[in-house]
Amino acid sequence: MPTPPTDLSDLSELSERLQQQLAHAPAILVTVAHTQGSVPRELGTWMAVFADRVVGTIGGGHLEHQAMAQARRLLLDPLLPASPQRWALGPSLGQCCGGVVMLDFERLHAPDSARLKERLQAPLAPVALFGGGHVGHALARLLLTLPYALTWIDSRDGVFPTGLPARVHCEHAEPVQDAVPDLAPGSEVLVMSFSHAEDLDIVAACLKRQRAQGDLAFVGLIGSQTKWASFSHRLQKMGFSPEELAQVSCPIGLPGLVGKEPEVIAVAVAAQLLMRRTLM
Repeated sequence: MPTPPTDLSDLSELSERLQQQLAHAPAILVTVAHTQGSVPRELGTWMAVFADRVVGTIGGGHLEHQAMAQARRLLLDPLLPASPQRWALGPSLGQCCGGVVMLDFERLHAPDSARLKERLQAPLAPVALFGGGHVGHALARLLLTLPYALTWIDSRDGVFPTGLPARVHCEHAEPVQDAVPDLAPGSEVLVMSFSHAEDLDIVAACLKRQRAQGDLAFVGLIGSQTKWASFSHRLQKMGFSPEELAQVSCPIGLPGLVGKEPEVIAVAVAAQLLMRRTLM
């Protein structure tokens, strides 16, 4: 039986693809139901196993191989119980994680498609990305593979690519800082426009919103320490206190990554956002 590589696309696309495939063939949904110790993927991770393909992944390796084999046994024998199964990730399974994973197996048919859409999509954290330059494009591509709902904003026309998924909202705003009051509560704001003047206006608008509502989860500004020293001086002249300025992270990105290529900066910024999730 052919076993294609597991799918690492974003969860919204995976859910849609699963629903499309279910219209033509049944599947077995394999879900991480319980974990203990070190394991490849977190609770709720899933994959759907069809006779000739797999949508999603539960982490790869021998665990996934064994789970796919069990799922296809269930597809071949409708009378075989779809019971949960426990795997210890030790030498006997050829994985050295050392933890324990409990997997649920569930038969899926075309009528199940509608109820799966909301259930299988992970909650998406709102991110507002100001700037459609090289770094903005690299970061947007990366965020599409992560559990974020992206609002992408620029003052220029024609900077956004076509064919973006529905969870990306592209917005032309002129002046660009006018988009800040309408951002979703809890948004993590990433400021990397084409000009320092716009960056300053966006940061000032974010700080005004924080003063009034305090509902932005993060404000990150691309740039050097020298840029932030200049911005801090100008923002204090606008009436913002040192305590308010401390809400802005600049330079943006997880420290320690070497390189100024757009893709490297994008990885550092995404890593900073993900690190924040683990600490919350």
